[in-house]
Amino acid sequence: MIDSMEAMRIISRSRGEAIVVACMTAKDEWHHVSTLHQLDFLYIGSMGKASSVGLGLALAKPQRKVILIDADGSLLMNLGSLVTIANMAPGNLIHFVMENGIYRITGGQPIPNAGKLSFSGLAKEAGYRQVYDFDEAASVEKKIDIIMKQTGPTFVCVKSPSVSECSPYTSPRLDAKIVREFRSTLSNVH
Repeated sequence: MIDSMEAMRIISRSRGEAIVVACMTAKDEWHHVSTLHQLDFLYIGSMGKASSVGLGLALAKPQRKVILIDADGSLLMNLGSLVTIANMAPGNLIHFVMENGIYRITGGQPIPNAGKLSFSGLAKEAGYRQVYDFDEAASVEKKIDIIMKQTGPTFVCVKSPSVSECSPYTSPRLDAKIVREFRSTLSNVH
């Protein structure tokens, strides 16, 4: 199992100038490791929609990598997005899923079929070009540069321990000012 903050640090060190979409608990943790906040889209309140937002950004900005940091509970809310992403086949999208087997942000309730479901298997069958499954940080560290350079869509499942308490990290809530700043940054990047 990989501590989710350690996984975030590994992703952050290798992101380059990629756009990062993170939601729910991931957004809180990402906020503490990111060094390019102007290219981060962090939000809460729309569980299951990060994959759709990431796809939209990848299609709108095909010349720039888009890293999506999702969670197993969130992805379960919108499994159809896997098929849509594979169908649209954005070569610049890397979809990370932090699999801890619980709805962490809502109090730690177990997700349906926890531990029996293969998110990587779902992504592979949906048609993602590359699919990875990691349960130790050293393996992620060893493959991260290859993952970042491959043509996607790429799916990376990171197995992390279940914790019932909510994240100790917090980040700013998405508000109109943050949206304006993100939109302004995107209009100036190629």
